[in-house]
Amino acid sequence: MTAIHRVPKFCHQCAFELRMSYVKEEEQERLLCLRCGFIAYLNPLLVAGALPVKAGKVLLLRRGIEPMRHLWTFPAGFVELYETIEEGARRETLEEVGLRVALGEMVGAYSYPKYGAVTVVYTATVTGGRARTSREAEEIKYFSAEDIPWDELAFRSTRDALKDWVKEL
Repeated sequence: MTAIHRVPKFCHQCAFELRMSYVKEEEQERLLCLRCGFIAYLNPLLVAGALPVKAGKVLLLRRGIEPMRHLWTFPAGFVELYETIEEGARRETLEEVGLRVALGEMVGAYSYPKYGAVTVVYTATVTGGRARTSREAEEIKYFSAEDIPWDELAFRSTRDALKDWVKEL
């Protein structure tokens, strides 16, 4: 289990305790209710991100919060329930750096089993708002492909998405 997952302790169907148990039909252990047989699947969380691009440069933010405080990434965050991935990417960009964006092409989808999340990243064009810092973004800056601070990037998905973006230039 990863740190970003909240593992339920009780069954959603009957409120009995859940335990990791072997499920014969699935040939593996699952979080199982021993009373009613409900299986509580532990699925990856969905993260949406945007690469706001202006004059060939990409906007990155220096994180103001943990994890990876003071390292660079793009605007991104967990998709809310009843929100599309695209809506999540636009909302996170507005919340974190004050910019309204129109999303372009999907740069990629990045998943790493150890981390329990899938990150979907789009290119973006700024359509409004004013770039600003926030609690989550202590600094914002546009970088050319040559100036991206590769040794100061926050997450593996940050690095992989930026590499894919640079390849398409």
